[in-house]
Amino acid sequence: MLTEAERRQGAEDILRAERERKVIPQLTKTFPNIEIEDAYRIQDIWAEARIKAGARMVGHKIGLTSRAMQMASKMTEPDYGRILDDAFYNDGAQIKASTFLKPRLEVELAFIMGEDLSGPNTRIYDVMRATEFVVPALEIIDYRTEVPRAICDTIADNAAFAAIVTGGRPVRPMDVDIRWVGATLSKNGIIEESGVSAAIMGHPAAGIAWLVNKLHAVGAKLEKGQIVLAGSFTRPVDIAAGDVIHADYGPLGAIGVSFT
Repeated sequence: MLTEAERRQGAEDILRAERERKVIPQLTKTFPNIEIEDAYRIQDIWAEARIKAGARMVGHKIGLTSRAMQMASKMTEPDYGRILDDAFYNDGAQIKASTFLKPRLEVELAFIMGEDLSGPNTRIYDVMRATEFVVPALEIIDYRTEVPRAICDTIADNAAFAAIVTGGRPVRPMDVDIRWVGATLSKNGIIEESGVSAAIMGHPAAGIAWLVNKLHAVGAKLEKGQIVLAGSFTRPVDIAAGDVIHADYGPLGAIGVSFT
């Protein structure tokens, strides 16, 4: 377990990596005694600093929603991070690749909350009832530390979240079977990945129910209007300047962005 001073130093290290666009050593190397509780506290301090500087928290992201990724990270459950309002892009955006250090893209669904939702004992049907819209989304993930990373490195680094792109056709959660939303992800005209949303813990709302219960444990909740990235149902794809991305969600439309 770390001291509060060490936690604040860890958060400042992450902030410095963002400002200078240079990766830092893994926090698990800098602070060998770091635990998951410390990592989430570092994330808290990082978010507080970003909000104090003018950003606004607008939602959450959930990671490690697949069993394969959990096993690779030696975890038995997902993790989560914050979404800030300065990390949003729309369909058709031209994004500067230099904004990030080593960006990768994941295909996801985003839930837009129609009402507050708090735990404990939140279930999938509670999430569906509280959700106003489900929209196609891409998550840009990035690492502000060196690799390979342990789970504490990822959590402290805002669960690797860098940005979100939304587009396609918003649907109400009961209008389609959101377990079976399929998508392909193309880079420069070549399909690199494909998947179906049931890969997210069997149901995209399952991870959000997990998140609500985890937030309850720290005195927080999801709020009306917030957006929640439910987790990827494809493997991440590396991106760089010059890449053109097209994610096709079939009946839910498509998202296209380019990197300059």
